[in-house]
Amino acid sequence: MKGNMTEGSSSKILITFAIPMVLGNIFQQLYNTTDAIIVGRFIGKNALAAVGVSNPIMSIALFFIFGICMGTSILMSQLFGSGEYKILKKEVSTALIVGIIFTIILSVACILLSRWVLIITGTPKEILNDADVFLKIIFGGLIFSFLYNYYSSALRAIGDSKTPLIFLIVSCLLNGILCIILIIVFKLGVAGSAIATVIAQGVSSILCIVYVYIKIPLIRLNRKELVIDKSLVRLTMQYSWVTALQQTCLYIGRLLVQGVVNSFGINAIAAYNSVTRVDSFVLAPGDSFSASVATYSAQNKGRGKLDRIIDGYKKSNIIITAYSVTTALIVFCGAERIMNLFISGPEREVILIGVRYLKLMSIFYVLSGFCNIFQGLFRGVGKLRITFIATLMQILVRVALSYILAPYLGILSVCYAIAIGWILMIIYEGLACKKYFKEITQLNLPHCALKCRTTTFK
Repeated sequence: MKGNMTEGSSSKILITFAIPMVLGNIFQQLYNTTDAIIVGRFIGKNALAAVGVSNPIMSIALFFIFGICMGTSILMSQLFGSGEYKILKKEVSTALIVGIIFTIILSVACILLSRWVLIITGTPKEILNDADVFLKIIFGGLIFSFLYNYYSSALRAIGDSKTPLIFLIVSCLLNGILCIILIIVFKLGVAGSAIATVIAQGVSSILCIVYVYIKIPLIRLNRKELVIDKSLVRLTMQYSWVTALQQTCLYIGRLLVQGVVNSFGINAIAAYNSVTRVDSFVLAPGDSFSASVATYSAQNKGRGKLDRIIDGYKKSNIIITAYSVTTALIVFCGAERIMNLFISGPEREVILIGVRYLKLMSIFYVLSGFCNIFQGLFRGVGKLRITFIATLMQILVRVALSYILAPYLGILSVCYAIAIGWILMIIYEGLACKKYFKEITQLNLPHCALKCRTTTFK
C-alpha cells in the first residue's frame, strides 16, 4: 500500500510528501517560463504579449479541469484513509468516465469561444490572431491535461507524489526541446509553442496511465470495472465541482485583471506576462504544500485522527513562512536580472515596468503562503464552501481594486489589489479555522473516529 499519512511525524510526512510536488510545480512553471523566454527572445514582444493575454483564458479551462481532479483527489484520500478500498476503486472509475465526457464538451466549447473572449477582454488587434491560434491549439489538447492531472491526483491520494513528478520532468524537458525545434528551427511562431505544450502533455498522460496499469492495482481499472456508480456521482460532483468552480473564479478574476493590463498597451502586457510567470514560479511551492496539507488532512479525517490535523496545520505555517520570506528576498534583490531573462536589453521600458512590479509584489508573498495552508486544511476536511467563499471574496476584491486603482497606480494597482484580497481571505479563513479547531478539540476522538469510518461514505 502506498503512503499512509495517519502515522508518524506530521512535519516529516508533510515535507516528504510536498517535496516532489514542489519540484513538480517548479518544473511546471519552468514548462511555462521556457515558452515565454523562447517566444519573447526569438519572436518578439508582440508574440510574448499574445501568449500573455492567452494565459488567463487558457488557465480558466485548465484549472477548471485541475479543480475537478483536486476535489476528486480529496474524496479518494478520505476513502484511502478510512480503508474503504472497494469504494475507492468505484470512485476512480466514476470520476474518470464523467471527467472525460466533461473535458471533451469543454474542449469544443473553448475552441468555439476563444476569439470572442479575446475580443471582449480588449486584446489589441496586432496580437489577436496569434493569441487565437495559440488558444485553439491548447484547447484541442485539453483531454491530455485532464488525464495527466486525474491520474496524478489519484496517485497523490494514496500517498504517491514522486511518480507524477518523474513524468512531469520528462514532459517539461520534451516541451523545451520541442519549443526550440518548432519555434527556432521551423519558424512556427506562437503556434509552435502551443503544439509543443500539447505533445508534451500527451506524453505525460500516457506515461501516467501505463504506470498505473502496470504498478498500482488499487486504482487500476479493467473493462468490467469501468462503470459509473450512481451512488458516488453526487458525492463526486459535490467535491469536484465546488473545487473546480473555485479555481475557475480565481482565473476569471485574473482574466478580468488582464483586461486592466491590456489597456496600458503592449509594453505593459509583455511585462505583466513575464512577472506573472515569476509569481507563478515563486508561489508554486505554496500551492504544492497546500495540496500536501489537503491530502494529509483528508487521510487523517478518514481515519478519525483529528488531533493530527491541528498539529499538521501548525507545523505547515512555520514551514511556509520560512519559504515565503526567503523567496521574497531573492526576488526583491534580483528583480532586474529576472526581467532580463524574458526580454532583450533594447526593450528597456518593458524591463522597468516588470522590475517595479516584482519589487512590490515580493513584499506580499508571505500572505499567499498563509492562504494556501488554510485552503489545504479546509479542502482536506471537506469544508469546501469555506474555500470557495474565501476565494470568491478575494478575487472580487482583487478585480474591483485593480480597476479602481489603475488610473492612479498603473500596473502596480494589481499588486495592491492582490495583497488586500489575500489579507481579507486570511481574516475570513482564520476565523473559520479557529471555530473548526474549537469544535474538534471538544469531540471525543475515539467516538469521532468510529463515526468517520462508519458514516462518511455511505
